[in-house]
Parts: sequence; C-alpha cells; structure tokens
Amino acid sequence: MSRRALQILSAILALVPVITGLLGLRGINDPVYAPVVSPHAIPLDTNLRFFSGLWLGLGIAYLWLIPSIERQTVLFRTIWGAIFVGGIGRLLSIVFAGTPPAPIMFFTLLEIVGAPLFIYWQHQVARAAGSPR
Repeated sequence: MSRRALQILSAILALVPVITGLLGLRGINDPVYAPVVSPHAIPLDTNLRFFSGLWLGLGIAYLWLIPSIERQTVLFRTIWGAIFVGGIGRLLSIVFAGTPPAPIMFFTLLEIVGAPLFIYWQHQVARAAGSPR
C-alpha cells in the first residue's frame, strides 16, 4: 500500500471528474447525453451545468491534494465520501429507473466499493508517514 501508487492512481482517477466535468459544462449538449431524446429543458440544462461544475471542482481538489496525500486526510475523505454518496444516488436510480449502460455500472461499483477502500488506503499511507488522522 504505497504512497506513490496511491498518488498515481488518484491522479488517473482525478482526471475522470475533470474531463467529464468540463464536458458536462455543455449541459444537455454534453456528448454523453447525445442518445437521449428529450426537449431542451432549461431546468435540466442548468442543473447539469451546475453539477458538472461541482464535479469539475471535486476533480481539481483531488488533483490539488495529491502531492501531500498523506497529510490531506480530511479533504481526501470528504471527496471520497461525496463520491460514495453519489454512488448511493446511482443505486437509487438503478432501483427506480433501471439499469444504466455498463460503464456507469462500473463507476457505481467504484463509488460504492472503491470509496471505502481508497479511504482505508489513504489512512494506511497517513499512518505510515506519521501524519495526523
């Protein structure tokens, strides 16, 4: 459970919210929603852009903490906690709306199972470095 491996994997994973957040700032014109046939609804567009901005901000915060990942326990847990709660939202969508495409199922698994594992990993790295938990 090395610090360097956690940093590298975190940098790769941080690119997901950065890239998808930037794409999502296009609102309902985001290419992810191209197959969805729906009228141009202003509330939907504004919410997609808002939540994409939050997602982008989360990715930027995640990138920011990587150099001192062993000392950023609170921010690290906050980010992964938010991702976990988002995964719960996806689970609710699966229950009430149906099964999404396979890539989204993968992200749901990462959010629900991966979040606690990443928090544990960072805890181990922080403890090995002697950083406050």
